[in-house]
Amino acid sequence: MNIPFIDLKKQYARVEKQVRKNIDAVFEHGAYIMGPEIPALEKELADFCGTKHALGCASGTDALTLALMTLDVKPGDAILTTPFTFFATAETVALLGATPVFVDIDPVTFNIDPEKLDKTIEALKGADNGCVLPKVDGLTVKGIISVDIFGLPADYDAIRAIADKHGLFLIEDAAQSFGGEYKGKKACSLGDITCTSFFPAKPLGCYGDGGMCFTDNDNYIELLRSHRIHGMGPDRYDNVRLGITGRLDSIQAAALQAKFEIFPEEIDLRDNVAATYAELLSGIPGLTPPSIPEGYRSVWAQYCPLASDAKHRERIQAALGEKKIASPIYYPIPLHLQTAFKGLGYKTGDFPVSEDSASRIFAIPMHPYLEREQQEYIADIIRNA
Repeated sequence: MNIPFIDLKKQYARVEKQVRKNIDAVFEHGAYIMGPEIPALEKELADFCGTKHALGCASGTDALTLALMTLDVKPGDAILTTPFTFFATAETVALLGATPVFVDIDPVTFNIDPEKLDKTIEALKGADNGCVLPKVDGLTVKGIISVDIFGLPADYDAIRAIADKHGLFLIEDAAQSFGGEYKGKKACSLGDITCTSFFPAKPLGCYGDGGMCFTDNDNYIELLRSHRIHGMGPDRYDNVRLGITGRLDSIQAAALQAKFEIFPEEIDLRDNVAATYAELLSGIPGLTPPSIPEGYRSVWAQYCPLASDAKHRERIQAALGEKKIASPIYYPIPLHLQTAFKGLGYKTGDFPVSEDSASRIFAIPMHPYLEREQQEYIADIIRNA
């Protein structure tokens, strides 16, 4: 049985006519960079998320970079985040010369643990509480990047209270959670600045790279706009600050506009697929399907069960692989153990929940068009393994 991990072809069959119409309009007007599709998309998605402003950019990584630049992150600053995420979350911090400080995760949601977050901030301020810190002296605690892993928002009531207590900014890394919800609020509306990605595999993805920042702050949106285009001022040839080339191109915005028309329905379809998986996988010995806390809604960017141990996962992956079913691992090496961050001095054992999760987690096909028969087939392979 042919079961794609993400079925973009089936989705494209639904939106092809509108995608082609929108892209043809770009070819007609010829404004391939920062064309009229950009502000139109920004308004549409800001309205959807319930924010005052949105800013389209070239990728989710650029969105994080723009947010950090806007919040004046610089060398000597400490930015707290999770080690159980994609590399870009901490990479953008380090690229600006600041230091990522890692905090372990909750074992159920896989998102940053608020209690450990608060303790780590206290440790950075001098408390002797046993928290593991990077081997970097003289850090100034500046902000938090909270990641909504696999499409599930983090615990923002708790995280916001901690940020306010310590006078820190809060960035929501919603690269995987656009369309999710937290206690009646949409993902992308939960940080001082929120960053998302439109990489093709995301719940709302374009046909290349793309990203977006969201904020309610009037000053931040002006700085984001400037940083997006080389720090440009009112006179386009007078650059008033340093920036990047972080623009979203018009063709990608046109494709996103077409795909967004069916996006709310696709969220519901993802929920149905997740509910079917939960039904089929519960009761399999040694397997823990993902669960969602009350008041949250995941957009299911990935569906990631936990095996009982690494050998169990290996058996499951081998069985799925024999049937040509992909089961990638998100994420096999936590950030504190990756080569690029070796200089921070972290070691194996520093963040045990992240390390344990990385050793047992795996993903199975998840997209809005997965059929029950396909899910039953996948569940049977896992059960037999």
